[in-house]
Amino acid sequence: MNNEDYMKLALSLARATIGQTSPNPSVGAVVVKDGELVGSGAHLKAGTPHAEVHAIQAAGDAAKGAVIYVTLEPCSHYGKTPPCADLIIESGIKKVYVASLDPNPLVAGKGIEKLRKAGIEVQVGLCENEALLLNEMFFHFIKTNTPFVTIKAGVSLDGKTAAKSGDSKWITSEESRLDVHKLRHEHDGILVGINTILQDNPLLTTRRPQGGKNPIRVILDRELKIPLTSHVVEDQSSKTIVFTGNDIDASKSTELGKLGVEVISLNTSTVPVKDVLKVLGERKVMSLLVEGGSEVHASFVEEGLFQQMITYIAPKVIGGRNALPFIGGEGAELVQNGKNLEFISVEKFGPDIKITALAKGGNNGCLPE
Repeated sequence: MNNEDYMKLALSLARATIGQTSPNPSVGAVVVKDGELVGSGAHLKAGTPHAEVHAIQAAGDAAKGAVIYVTLEPCSHYGKTPPCADLIIESGIKKVYVASLDPNPLVAGKGIEKLRKAGIEVQVGLCENEALLLNEMFFHFIKTNTPFVTIKAGVSLDGKTAAKSGDSKWITSEESRLDVHKLRHEHDGILVGINTILQDNPLLTTRRPQGGKNPIRVILDRELKIPLTSHVVEDQSSKTIVFTGNDIDASKSTELGKLGVEVISLNTSTVPVKDVLKVLGERKVMSLLVEGGSEVHASFVEEGLFQQMITYIAPKVIGGRNALPFIGGEGAELVQNGKNLEFISVEKFGPDIKITALAKGGNNGCLPE
């Protein structure tokens, strides 16, 4: 194995923890000595030991004179755990490969500086692009204090999310729907509009065969129409937050509060998504999966408030000028004014195709220029 192979191993360890470390990044580390892998580890959950700690502890005395490969710059400050840079120095490791720097102001090059001052050789940038994509949500959150937004939809080949009657079950396959539950596990929050609640009464939970984390449920409901008997109110497996306008039934808000639902009334007759993202960021919601309808998607697209778009495309044509499109709203007047994205991956799930695209123009906050 060469240096790149070892770093890719560290990246695979980190990738396995996506969805469970928020608001921390996913990080992997491996320790190698004389061509042998002597230690490995990953950061498993916020507040628990970092990847470097697990890898160095596994290596034991073999860490002295060894090389460590870390997917993110080692921390240099005291938080819920001691600084990893100090542990690396104390272990006797002689060389450190770092895939990407940490944009967190508490780290931001200070970990590298501390290691070099201690006489340890440090090389930065090995498999950097993979590392940046791995923690794109964390990097965006650190830089903007707002969640990384993923817009998701299952559509027909002609871009419809429902027939003209409103029927939408099921456009995509069971395989695609299972992958959506993986997306829910990987995001801190899931957002829909009130129409989705009224029409479908979804649970908005993660249902994978192997289990998973349920995201915080976020509902946009300007007039507080949400039924007290809806699943997102009665189900206690995850927190539900309802964002409303300033003209609502106060007694219903109180009743929802008694049922464990948090109602946040914004000081406006509407529910601006920009304000919603600001509040969620203050609550350390690092990532948000938008599974709304056509108009909810449009509200994020029109303001450029999304970083990633994922579409599951079924080999099916629905047709009809009144059938619902993936993105509603007014739309761009000219083609050249449409939002530009960059395709990142194309995968196949059952008969469907999954396309992942990142918004261009720098608002994803992580891709190199």
